[in-house]
Amino acid sequence: MIRGRSVIVQPGEGPSFWQPTPANGHADPVLTPANTGFEGMSLGYQTIAPGGHVREHSHTTQVEMLICFRGRGHLVVDGVRHQLVPGTAGFFGYDVKQEIWNDGAEDLVMVWIIAPPGLENFFATIGRWRRPGEPAPAPFERRHDVVDIERAMGMNDTRA
Repeated sequence: MIRGRSVIVQPGEGPSFWQPTPANGHADPVLTPANTGFEGMSLGYQTIAPGGHVREHSHTTQVEMLICFRGRGHLVVDGVRHQLVPGTAGFFGYDVKQEIWNDGAEDLVMVWIIAPPGLENFFATIGRWRRPGEPAPAPFERRHDVVDIERAMGMNDTRA
């Protein structure tokens, strides 16, 4: 039980992971069971570099919410295209196919909330440790076993 517990994380205080192609950018899990003690959900930020995208995927055992707060792009949800601008919010139930594209010239930054947690582990597993303020590395390829990692963590690359 977590009654009476609170956790405040300031920018740059939590873990951050550079992400491979095609997303590039970085993922910043902020509130996770590791620091909240709550096993029900996690929250973090995902930054997608200009021209980058998150491959089509679904979550078989998780529901997800996204809120865009910087940049512009689009979502494709079960084959339907939606504009993605600051203030756009989305809910994705089990097995909903989704992909995210940064169409703009600046970083696309979103908040993600996922229940049950686990997305933070995926980002850590496929990414490289990032330190605040360091320049972005050259784009690097995703792991060859990323589809197996996704499936083990309740996700599906719907194109693999």
